[in-house]
Amino acid sequence: MKHLSPIMLAGTGSDVGKSLIATGLCRIFRQDGYSPAPFKAQNMALNSYATPDGFEIGRAQAVQAEAAGIPCSTDMNPILLKPSGEHTSQVVLNGKPVGNRNAYEYFRKEGREELRTLVHEAFDRLASRFNPIVMEGAGSISEINLKDSDLVNMPMARYADADVILVADIDRGGVFASAYGSIMLQNEEDRRRIKGIIVNKFRGDMRLFESGRRLMEEVCAVPVLGVVPYAPDIHIEEEDSVALGLKATGMARDKVNIAVVLLRHISNFTDFNVLERNPDVNLFYTNNVDDIQQADIIIIPGSKSTLSDLCELRRNGLAQAILRARREGKTVIGICGGYQIMGMEICDPEGIEGNIERLPGLGLLPTRTILESDKVTRQVQFRFLDSDAPCKGYEIHNGRTVREADSRPLNSIDGDGRMDGCFADDRCFGSYIHGLLDNPTVIDFLLQPYLKEKSGKDFDYTAYKEEQYDLLAAHLRKHIDIDRLYSIMERK
Repeated sequence: MKHLSPIMLAGTGSDVGKSLIATGLCRIFRQDGYSPAPFKAQNMALNSYATPDGFEIGRAQAVQAEAAGIPCSTDMNPILLKPSGEHTSQVVLNGKPVGNRNAYEYFRKEGREELRTLVHEAFDRLASRFNPIVMEGAGSISEINLKDSDLVNMPMARYADADVILVADIDRGGVFASAYGSIMLQNEEDRRRIKGIIVNKFRGDMRLFESGRRLMEEVCAVPVLGVVPYAPDIHIEEEDSVALGLKATGMARDKVNIAVVLLRHISNFTDFNVLERNPDVNLFYTNNVDDIQQADIIIIPGSKSTLSDLCELRRNGLAQAILRARREGKTVIGICGGYQIMGMEICDPEGIEGNIERLPGLGLLPTRTILESDKVTRQVQFRFLDSDAPCKGYEIHNGRTVREADSRPLNSIDGDGRMDGCFADDRCFGSYIHGLLDNPTVIDFLLQPYLKEKSGKDFDYTAYKEEQYDLLAAHLRKHIDIDRLYSIMERK
């Protein structure tokens, strides 16, 4: 295959759809016989994923690797920032946490060259093995106050000698100004590197934007490679909590109503994507006491700041609502941080999460958790309860949870004999394993008390995701000039 230059999807702002288009291009290049790999030098997200060798990267790059048909690795996302407060993030370098930093400490210029070297080395390792590299920028490329410390946008494109495609979101308004301003705020060298514009999230009749496309090319002096319509029927796992605003938010008749508690620091909400696609289920996110009372199943999800979210649950009345729902026979389960919250006590003797040293949990499970600085990141295969069916998932957590001696574990981990989670009864259990609910054995068990009969066959989530990647690729091929993109990347 021909060697293609790296391509960077850069944005006029955050949440313009860079990740989605990068995912689709990874699938297109794979379909066309290339061996693509994704790369984002620095990502900020609470949805993360464990690599096969037990490290942590942003969920978006794991999804893009899946679309490309390759295992994910830390070289695809060497720096991950996981927000843990208003101005503080956990910094994960090459898949391992190195501590918390406030925004000022992290973005000041001192020490940036060491990080720059780290991301350059990661890119070089990827580029030596894959063709092409599909790069993604972060936020807006025109934050001129951060240019000297920028690791992920135009400085990274310069290092990689990448062709840059600017992604502009027409749905939020001001698309001409945002595209023009993003280009004109670059220096001359970087402006020349921007080879095309993709107008994303278009709604309505495409013919209405034909003149707009010509005007954008005239004003920006850059070709518009495509106008991509909003595609609500294509489902790709989301990275940012912004996506939660688009999800169902209330009860539904004639379905199993599942309420995911909307924690302030919710993480890894992709745990519930399979349930969302189940035709028998209405899954929604809520911090409303009445919703919790009416739901059939309550799920306490993962959290980046478990103790803080536990305090908030007590303050806003949700803790009492969850306990009342449990007393009334509703199902309550917890994943990762939610599993810790369901126990008798959470202790933080090292101050991992802050100044709170100890808090009583909800007391739904006979467990006690001690938060620890060492972070567990691993993919696992396991057996759920007494089932022999193999299940898969992954762990990402700080903390060790101990069950009382006479309590029952939920899962047995294949290979090393470890046990995971705690099972009180068929309507109350918790686990550290993300992806627990991707497994049909677990979903059937969870829903069985609420379904008179099982409808249809088991949902094959792996096949479903592959279908969605192909649908996304077809959608982009229809609305982006892929031949012109190839010409740019072949440097014709």
